[in-house]
Amino acid sequence: MNTRKADFPQKTNPVSDSLTTANRFADGIGKTFIIAYKENTDQLESILKQEGFDCQVMRQQHRPEYKDYSPSYLCLLNHKSVWEIAKTQSKPTLIIEADFVPVIGLGKLPFPFDLDQSDVGVCWIYTCAPQLYSVTPNGYGEGFSVSTVAYIVTPKAAECLRSLEAQKRENPGPKSYSSWDSELDNFLRQQGFKNYIAFRNYGEHGGRPNLEHHQRGLSKVHRADVLYGQLAFTPLYLQDEANSNVKLQFARLKARIKGLGRLLLGKFLRIPVVSRSSYPMKLISFALRRQLTFRI
Repeated sequence: MNTRKADFPQKTNPVSDSLTTANRFADGIGKTFIIAYKENTDQLESILKQEGFDCQVMRQQHRPEYKDYSPSYLCLLNHKSVWEIAKTQSKPTLIIEADFVPVIGLGKLPFPFDLDQSDVGVCWIYTCAPQLYSVTPNGYGEGFSVSTVAYIVTPKAAECLRSLEAQKRENPGPKSYSSWDSELDNFLRQQGFKNYIAFRNYGEHGGRPNLEHHQRGLSKVHRADVLYGQLAFTPLYLQDEANSNVKLQFARLKARIKGLGRLLLGKFLRIPVVSRSSYPMKLISFALRRQLTFRI
């Protein structure tokens, strides 16, 4: 792949329309964890370290009692193991699943929320079915996403999220499927946190189709609707395939079309959200500018 410079948003103040300066992403992150099972993470680790992240792999533990646990619950346990560490940190923690593919220049991208804000919960740097709720005075997008492929968690939120695992252990139980990753936003908001979505995606979900999702009527494939830059390496779902570059362009085109469709259908920015906002044009501007790129 050819290296191209990533494009950055102009973050607009809803009151003054003045441009603000973004912090480097890598500078605002404390530790970075790659959550993995048996996947080879060498390439991802190398890229993250080159981008300036303090990176560590957290692999799923093997215990006899885990034999009949659902994959979704085992994934939750792995995320909880990182939350236990993240709650003790002085800076936000970046959590990435093994099938995440970052964009080139990840470490130099703007930090996606205000580090001085004390009530931040999580921020998704890879979004799936995202929604925009509001735009802060500094231009950050408060919102919602499902999927835990790549997200930032603050120490306070990590402390709070540990109880989510306890809830799921009780209901529906370790052996049952749980869409816990789609509940993070509501869970944290009930505790007084605000959650954020990056202006554009900092990478792609490179994993193969999730059959557990598909068996429950959910989409087995999800991709980033719009990227900040070019992917650093070929996603897993295209490795060892002929014409991988062509297939990648086709997959990205489908994702961009789907993202534009969600925008036009009012799924990214819902009409009731706009009508209740004190700054409706700022919401509309954020949503439109987010898609104004020729990059697929």
